[in-house]
Amino acid sequence: MLIGAGGSYAVAALGPDAADLPVREIVQPLSLDLSSQLTAANTAAPLRLYRSDTTRSSDSADGLLRRLGLADPAAADFVRTNPLARKALLGRAGRLVTAEADDLHRLQQLTVRWMARDDALEFERLTIERDANGFVARQDTGKLQATTRMAGGTIQTSLFAATDDARIPDHVATQLADIFAGDIDFHRALRRDDRFSVVYESLEADGEPLRAGRVLSAEFVNNGKTFQAVWFQEAGAARGDYYNMNGQNLRRAYLASPLAFSRVTSGFKMRFHPILQTWRAHLGVDYGAPTGTPVRAVGDGVVETAGWQNGFGNMVMVKHRNGHSTVYAHLSRIDVKRGQSVGQSQTLGAVGATGWATGPHLHFEFRVNGQQKDPLLMARQSESIPVPEHARAQFLQQAAAARVDLSAAATLQVASIQ
Repeated sequence: MLIGAGGSYAVAALGPDAADLPVREIVQPLSLDLSSQLTAANTAAPLRLYRSDTTRSSDSADGLLRRLGLADPAAADFVRTNPLARKALLGRAGRLVTAEADDLHRLQQLTVRWMARDDALEFERLTIERDANGFVARQDTGKLQATTRMAGGTIQTSLFAATDDARIPDHVATQLADIFAGDIDFHRALRRDDRFSVVYESLEADGEPLRAGRVLSAEFVNNGKTFQAVWFQEAGAARGDYYNMNGQNLRRAYLASPLAFSRVTSGFKMRFHPILQTWRAHLGVDYGAPTGTPVRAVGDGVVETAGWQNGFGNMVMVKHRNGHSTVYAHLSRIDVKRGQSVGQSQTLGAVGATGWATGPHLHFEFRVNGQQKDPLLMARQSESIPVPEHARAQFLQQAAAARVDLSAAATLQVASIQ
């Protein structure tokens, strides 16, 4: 090969230099007929402009169409007066709207898609089209298609800020917090540079994402510790659940936090006690949150106390098994009664500022035989149920596929950062 390459070079080097070759200039008149091309351009398909947005509860007909880039008084009048259009568009928030306009920004077709119920398998579709006489509207239904999406993010300020940056729907963010609720206190334990990867269903209407479905698998690295989850539903079973990769159910006897995670509570941190001027973490945990934020039971039990308790103000105490009890104090309202049985995640009351409190927050304690313990540690140590032995082979196969998907999602996250 080296000899051949050298030989080729030698032959090429012996050829004449292009600069030494003779040059001749030829001038010849050309006759161009552009009329056929101009005719074709004039008869080509008219220009079409497309734009999508979501409806807002405050939308007027003119405001919505203007946001879609349309300048069409006749179309706005049709939306205001047509019963189907008014019902589908005005005063309705979060509905997907796609508009097709001509080069004069006049509406040619407008399509609205939405789901009548969160658990629906079909979507509603309203189509408004321009015809020779103006506009016509028709409504029908279509079948939702489930596709799989993957994404990842890194915590800088809050979970919702990270999912917003990664264009992950809020429904997926709240599912992440629920899935790992027995391992991570998303109100206190998140750290800067924590990272996550997630694989989830996207429910689509005519190829357009309408809402997020179930999280299929997820990974969360919190303070250097990795937690993983995969959705598993045994063949023939009525329901499924989330398990770690070893097959242990992530539903534990206790939740790590008594506040459901949401945008409202995601930015609040552990607070300094303003009256006693000391950190109270050894006795309990203070969660800052707006008045009225629901407070949930971290585990099944029976209400032992529900009423006013001096510095605690409105307080609920729930008695659990094995000498365990939990305390929820400074409530603005109490929704349960003494002696009532409650289940995990059931609402006990709402955040307030009663008793010794200068601002709205929840004081929470986890007690074992009357002694305060770290709630997060107690949640992680609580028991969980493994995958049934007869379904273990099926689970391991699904878990192996989930690992591959999560690895791909993590790769996408790194690529987006770079």
